[in-house]
Amino acid sequence: MKDPPTPVRHGLSDDELAVHPTVFAAGTLKDQVVIVSGGSGGIGRAIVWLLARLGAHVITVGRDQGKLDALVVELAARGLKASAHVADIKEPNAVNAMFDAAWAAHGRVDVLVNSAGGQFPQAAIDFSIKGWNAVINTNLNGTWYMMQASAQRWRERKARGSIVNIVVVTTHGLYGVAHSIAARSGVIGLSRALAVEWAPLNIRVNCIAPGAIETEGWNVYTREARAAYPRSNPMMRAGSPWDIAEASVYLAGPSGSFITGETLTVDGGSQHWGETWTTGKPDYFRDGE
Repeated sequence: MKDPPTPVRHGLSDDELAVHPTVFAAGTLKDQVVIVSGGSGGIGRAIVWLLARLGAHVITVGRDQGKLDALVVELAARGLKASAHVADIKEPNAVNAMFDAAWAAHGRVDVLVNSAGGQFPQAAIDFSIKGWNAVINTNLNGTWYMMQASAQRWRERKARGSIVNIVVVTTHGLYGVAHSIAARSGVIGLSRALAVEWAPLNIRVNCIAPGAIETEGWNVYTREARAAYPRSNPMMRAGSPWDIAEASVYLAGPSGSFITGETLTVDGGSQHWGETWTTGKPDYFRDGE
C-alpha cells in the first residue's frame, strides 16, 4: 500500500509574493482590469499578486468567499487594487453575472486569466463517471464559459482583449491524470481555433503549460510521487508559481502583443526528458531499471 499524502507547505506565502523580484517594470499593467479565476490558491494566487503589483485592478474569482476576501485584504494592506467575486465557473449563468458585474463596476476588462481547475491522481481505468465529469466540467467547460463570456463582451464594446489559459503539459510523460489531459488538450485545441476566429475582434488567446510547479496542490499526491517531481525534468528541480505568473504577464501584456494561438511550456524541459507518474510508476515499467 502506498503512503498517504502528508501535508507539506509548498509555494510562496503572501509576504513572499509581495516582494518577490520580477523582470517587469512597475506600472506595466497600470489601469488595466484583469479577471483571474482560481486566484486564491497556488499558481492563481501568484498571478494575482504579480498583476496587482504591476498596476492592474485584479478581480479574483472562485467559490470560497472567505479565501477570496482574505486575499483582497492582503493585497489592499500593501496598497494594491483587487476585488473578489464568488462564482462557480461550471455554471454559465454565474459566469455571465460575474462578467456583467465586472464591466458595471469598472467599465472595462482587459485580460482574462483562466487558472481555475483541478484533478486527482487515479488510474484511468478506475475513473467513476462523477469523477470524470467533475474534471471535464471544471477544466474544459468552465474554461470555455469564461472565454466565451469575455469575448462576447469585448465584441459588443469593440474592445481588444487577451486570454491566457493555464493548462498542463499534454504532449509527453504525464500519467495518472488522464481526465485532466483530455480536458486540457481540449482547451489547447480550442485556444488555437479561437485565436484565428477571434483575431478580427482584436482578441488574443494563448495557453501556458506548467510542468512540476511546487504548490499546495502537491499535497493530493503520495510522498513517492512528490519526491519524483523535482527530477521530472533535466533541470532537476521544481518550478515556482512565480514562473507561471511572469509567463502570464509576458503573454497577456504588451510584450505578447504579436502572440496568439500559442502554448508556452514552462516545465524545465520535462516534455523532452522523461515521465511523471502521479499515481506511482507501475512495477511493469520498472523491469530492468
